[in-house]
Amino acid sequence: MIFNTNKRIHEVDDILLLLEIPRTNDKKELAAEQMLASLHGILKNKKELKADGGMQDHISLEIAAINQRIRFYIWAPRHLQAFVEGQIYAQYPSVQIIEQTEDYSKRNLDHDVILTSELILTDNETIPIKTFPSFEVDPLAAITATLAKLDEPGEEAWIQIVARPISDDWHKRGSKMIKQIEGGSGFGGNVGTYVGQLFEALAKPPEAIEKSAPELSERDKTRIRSIEEKGTKLGYQVKIRLIYAGPKEHLAKLRMQAIQGAFKQFNTTNLNGFQTKGNTFSREKLIEYQTRYFADSGYILNIEELASLFHLPHTSVETPNIVWASTKTAEPPSNIPVLKPGGERDISLFGVTNFRGTNTVFGSYRFDRSRHLYIIGQTGVGKSGLLQLLTLSDIFYDQGFCIIDPHGDYAEDMISFIPERRINDVVYFNPADFDHPIGFNPLEVTDPSFKTHISSEIVGVLKRMFDSWGPRLEYILRYTLLALLDYPNSTMLDITRMLTEKKFRNDAIGYITDPVVKTFWTVEFASWNDKFAAEAVAPVLNKIGAFVANPMIRNIIGQTNSTFNIREIMDSGKILIVNLSRGLVGEDNAAILGSLMVTKIQLAAMSRADMLLENRRPFYLYVDEFQNFATDSFAVILSEARKYALNLTVANQYVSQMDPAVRDAVFGNVGSMISFRVGADDSAFLAKYFAPQFEPNDIMTLNNRTFVATMTIQGEKSIAFSGSTLKFPPKQNDLTAQIIEHSRQHYTQPKAEVESRISQNMGTSPAYQTATGQNIPKSSSDTQPNTTPPKQKPQADKPQATPLPINPLTAILKANNKPVDVLSTEEDTEDTNDKSQASAIKNPSHTAPDKEKAEQSSAPTPQKRKRTRTRRKKQTNNELNTASTEQAKETKSPTNKAQPKQPSPTPEPKDDKMSQGIEHEIKLR
Repeated sequence: MIFNTNKRIHEVDDILLLLEIPRTNDKKELAAEQMLASLHGILKNKKELKADGGMQDHISLEIAAINQRIRFYIWAPRHLQAFVEGQIYAQYPSVQIIEQTEDYSKRNLDHDVILTSELILTDNETIPIKTFPSFEVDPLAAITATLAKLDEPGEEAWIQIVARPISDDWHKRGSKMIKQIEGGSGFGGNVGTYVGQLFEALAKPPEAIEKSAPELSERDKTRIRSIEEKGTKLGYQVKIRLIYAGPKEHLAKLRMQAIQGAFKQFNTTNLNGFQTKGNTFSREKLIEYQTRYFADSGYILNIEELASLFHLPHTSVETPNIVWASTKTAEPPSNIPVLKPGGERDISLFGVTNFRGTNTVFGSYRFDRSRHLYIIGQTGVGKSGLLQLLTLSDIFYDQGFCIIDPHGDYAEDMISFIPERRINDVVYFNPADFDHPIGFNPLEVTDPSFKTHISSEIVGVLKRMFDSWGPRLEYILRYTLLALLDYPNSTMLDITRMLTEKKFRNDAIGYITDPVVKTFWTVEFASWNDKFAAEAVAPVLNKIGAFVANPMIRNIIGQTNSTFNIREIMDSGKILIVNLSRGLVGEDNAAILGSLMVTKIQLAAMSRADMLLENRRPFYLYVDEFQNFATDSFAVILSEARKYALNLTVANQYVSQMDPAVRDAVFGNVGSMISFRVGADDSAFLAKYFAPQFEPNDIMTLNNRTFVATMTIQGEKSIAFSGSTLKFPPKQNDLTAQIIEHSRQHYTQPKAEVESRISQNMGTSPAYQTATGQNIPKSSSDTQPNTTPPKQKPQADKPQATPLPINPLTAILKANNKPVDVLSTEEDTEDTNDKSQASAIKNPSHTAPDKEKAEQSSAPTPQKRKRTRTRRKKQTNNELNTASTEQAKETKSPTNKAQPKQPSPTPEPKDDKMSQGIEHEIKLR
């Protein structure tokens, strides 16, 4: 900007700030008056003025109606930005100040008509206009209501109040004006009249003046009192400009007249007011507006008058089209986890702060994720995006995790981000893959001590799924399950057989080890007559039959052995993705399978009691819409999972979805809580967890991807703060097809083979097999090895840090326009890995996966490739020679790339384009 003064020309680097206030703002005109009093501090003293060539800084208060949206701005020289923002925040703590990269007034205006005007005072500047204490309603409402009526396409209207602070010397003008009124001149601002009256008064002797002093009228008394009141407050030199841009000249005149009329409310008959100083269609005045030009002295308004003209809207302003802030923001904790050089492994990035224009990327320490995370929010507000960001960090930093997704989108999206080096880690559980059913036997027992727990959990799962449930039904079902848990190769299909086939029941009774269970079947059940027995077992058969009658479900739970071992997945840091898309699987089936899966994960975690605490590798469990899978025992998982290194992240849409016991467990045990926008009932319930920073209405009005949070940081609970989720990086190389095919080959069986075995098992028993010499395989595959972990206490290998071939966070940071300088380069990574190996035993949650252990303990999985520094450098050099900088070219298959040797059943993976693309960017830097 260039400004001309009487002494020299100054060029000013300026800043335009957009002010957005929440609709709940209760700060009225007095807050603006106090803000202007503070901003008066930019006034320079005589010495400073002399040093600056007589140039006094000024600000501009602006209201703009563009595209039927009304916004509030403050313009200032850039060197005053921090001071101006500080004074705004002091009076409007909840305001959101957004620095504008493009000035709305400097756009290329292609309107047919641009009409400009100025407002000046009707009387002497020492006489005040009508101010906000004299209004019954907010005077801003009349101005914004006029702007809201600009409904023609392309119409715009701008209001600019340029204000320069002035010293208190202007009060002397008020004193002179009072003397003139008392002398009967009634001076109204005409300089010639004033000079004539002054000389006339000086020519008279004092006695004549005293004798001729008239008695003051009520009008004069009011004017004197008003001048005195105006002089008690700080003053600004002011100039008010109006701009209208639109399609037609006659419409421009009507709109401008309406805007000027909105300022007539400040006029008072006996005091001061506004009048128009010429309308013009010349674009020269537009340049003055754009440059905030202020070379003359304008006229004086005090801070009360200025606050009456410009202040931020509050609750009493009901004008439509005002751009409100979504909600108030809150300051993040001082120790919020931020990315530091070499610390990528220790933090899961997911958010960016939004307090007072400070946008800091942050996340959660992996150490703190063991306290669990609860996410709540309405559909489509950003919950899945947050889950994906956390999961992406686990994928690239070789963490083991499980996803249970009732919708399918989350699961499928994350598969597409899995890089080539982790294809062998993935177990894809997809019931909708009809031709390749995976084996999952909820009755499979790996530790006899868990039999009672398994039966209780299955009863709990089925109980919550059916409306009608009686004590006798539960009684019979429990003893049926306890009996089958002792029976070799039993499945949930055998529940029906146990209750309806006498031969099978007698065979199973022979395997029962618990005397109480055996007595039930040999004494109590055997004493029932056929009619009573039929009536007693009918409810059980109805409930179980509804579940196992579905061929898709039957082919999964009917396999005698699970084709994957959850304990082995947890201990070796693998990936289990459970896609329970309710549209394909069915809502009830998805809920039962998901609940049973949660139970098996809990049991697998509890079985880690046979390991030393420091050797329990962290495993992350993500459950979307978790209320569908949470039984009453979920409280036990939340309270005990941490000691077994099972870290939960659960999400749902509203509080009332949870049973009271589950709700109390969630809010009593989770260490971190993040809320997106929720409804009225939930906001009232959640507000106490985010108080005093946030109130119910703040949570109800959050924008998409914006959240309020309270987190556990380094083991301590933080204050509530606000933020928004990071943008998810784009996909660069989708290996979904290879991943699914690999999982099919290792963890599923052909549908026909599975159905054949189920048919055979349904018609045989172990005793019958022995008698007839038949040998029906125990597992769903003759080649499937036994993956049950050893019962003796294992001496686990020390966790070893896996060298990172690339730095994956680059993609996230670049997607959010954040600098990547804090990330480790490839050379830095090797140093970091050396250090992390030294501390692996002390803090396994911060270490990379133990690749050697994974290779040794994962019998059904091909041996994983070892990545050495030489291999990484060779791969990087090849990439630098072949990769294109254009994203479109990155999708082409690379040439001259050495492919790692893969086992025969495994499809040959393609190059990890995502990883290499990120590495390429780092190398170029």
